[in-house]
Amino acid sequence: MNELTKPAARPANPRFSSGPCSKHPGHSLDNLKHAFLGRSHRAPEGLARLSQAIDRTSALLGLPEGYRLAIVPGSDTGAMEMALWSLLGARGVDMLSWESFGKTWATDIVEQLKLSDVRVLEAEYGELPDLSEADFSRDVVFAWNGTTSGVRVPNGDWIAHDRQGLTICDATSAAFAQNLDWAKLDVTTFSWQKALGGEAGHGMLVLSPRAVERLESYTPPWPMPKVFRLTKNGKLAEKVFRGATINTPSMLCVEDWLDTLDWAESLGGLDALMARVDTNASVINRWVEKTPWVEFLGRDPESRSNTSVCLKIVDSAVADLPGDEQRKFVARFAGFLDAEGVAFDIASHRNAPPGLRIWAGATVETSDLEALMPWLDWAYKSASSSEAQVA
Repeated sequence: MNELTKPAARPANPRFSSGPCSKHPGHSLDNLKHAFLGRSHRAPEGLARLSQAIDRTSALLGLPEGYRLAIVPGSDTGAMEMALWSLLGARGVDMLSWESFGKTWATDIVEQLKLSDVRVLEAEYGELPDLSEADFSRDVVFAWNGTTSGVRVPNGDWIAHDRQGLTICDATSAAFAQNLDWAKLDVTTFSWQKALGGEAGHGMLVLSPRAVERLESYTPPWPMPKVFRLTKNGKLAEKVFRGATINTPSMLCVEDWLDTLDWAESLGGLDALMARVDTNASVINRWVEKTPWVEFLGRDPESRSNTSVCLKIVDSAVADLPGDEQRKFVARFAGFLDAEGVAFDIASHRNAPPGLRIWAGATVETSDLEALMPWLDWAYKSASSSEAQVA
């Protein structure tokens, strides 16, 4: 029985999961009562809603003129697979990988597409590969923000302006939270369920004019599933980028996304969203600075994520344990928080080193993170006490 004194304040919203992420403040199912349900999404009213979702998302992100945005199936995963299968093979590929999703894309490129000219530039969790090694005469694939490692690229300065290949960027935990350098990005993917807490199952795919040129000039040698097809008769399927989705979307999820955009716009748009994220991350930064048993997984402050904040336990009583025992400790730690209803789903990703992962995106209230920090100390002491009792 844990008898340690519990903090007095509790987070009003204990949802700190890194995906699906917390809904935006003020979210209500009542806001979705006008959803276009039980009708064809290709009816004029349905198409108008889908087109609105695309146009307003493009405006919120500040996409450059000539960039196209589409709603695609399968969340960010589907959008990335669509990009890899549709565009790769025309040139050699450099794959940058420093966490689980980068490893997934590398596996797909090497083992599924079976491309022969692939360089995988890897780094351990907590670090970035040497970005200067990327060869932009080739196609370069990378995640802007490593969701499971808490490490991001600091900016787009390392990407060549005069590149010959395409850049293909998984930005699902960076979009709406970090300053994406669109001039350096040819293909960008993200999902509704991440940075703005939308619903799962739908991805978004951004194409630059250079990516469109590749689609219209290159035909991959492998069969292309229907849900990946972005061209027709050698030309871009423009209707897909105006709301005529490849397959049937959930119009309830579309309505939820429109409601989410309402909230984001009401704050003041992209700059306000990014400011909220930075403020949230600073709460965790200050706590880590004064807490001896924990450190950031990401070693370099310039490349630490401000959304998926990943932490490691450095107290030797835990850090010196075998990996499986560390995971058991983290499970106990997270279990105490879950049982108290003050934080859900904050153990590190199953493929990452044992530790914590706290979502600090714009839909999380700063006051909830401030209330959470003392509970982390309480949970650590509680888990340590229970460990001692077991021993």
